[in-house]
Amino acid sequence: MTLNMESNSTIRPWPTIATKPAGNFRIFTIRSDTKIAPRTGRQHDFYVIDCVNWVNACAVTPDGQLVMIEQYRHGSDTIELEVPGGMMDPHETDPVGAALRELREETGYTGTGARIIGEMFPNAAIMSNRCHTVLVENARLTHPTEFDHGEDIAVRLVPLEDIPRLAAEGRIRHAIVLAALHHFDLWRRGFVPPRHTSAS
Repeated sequence: MTLNMESNSTIRPWPTIATKPAGNFRIFTIRSDTKIAPRTGRQHDFYVIDCVNWVNACAVTPDGQLVMIEQYRHGSDTIELEVPGGMMDPHETDPVGAALRELREETGYTGTGARIIGEMFPNAAIMSNRCHTVLVENARLTHPTEFDHGEDIAVRLVPLEDIPRLAAEGRIRHAIVLAALHHFDLWRRGFVPPRHTSAS
């Protein structure tokens, strides 16, 4: 694929010459980085939020429904329709395993063929972490839910054909959920990611 660029200039990474912690807030930390702009040679200070990686599970039932949840979100002060997901635990290194855990805990559903179908930076401007979209097929209710003490979740089964309408109507508004659903739509249309991980 050839990209049409208006300029022949090459964008280069900005070298970091100093970094220092700027805050610790339990679920994320903030650091201050001093970097050199390659174009001008000038120093600039930037704040970066370091957070653990996140996962989203797009779990599909045998009859063509997406396992979704409704939960209250403190940042927006709203009840949002989302796919199951969350932060990877400190000891977790496998996004697929983390997504299966979140799916089971939040909905009681498990499935087969779990694999990564997308990866994104939630906000590359100020955040260092990644969010993985994990596909789970043949999802069935097999376990009781196991909510965290701060969670209050309702499980919703949504027909796949309703997802675009719900997004267009603003019923699904969480940005990384919309990105996960985009990855899911690309997978359904045959755009297979170049690398993915399958659960054993």
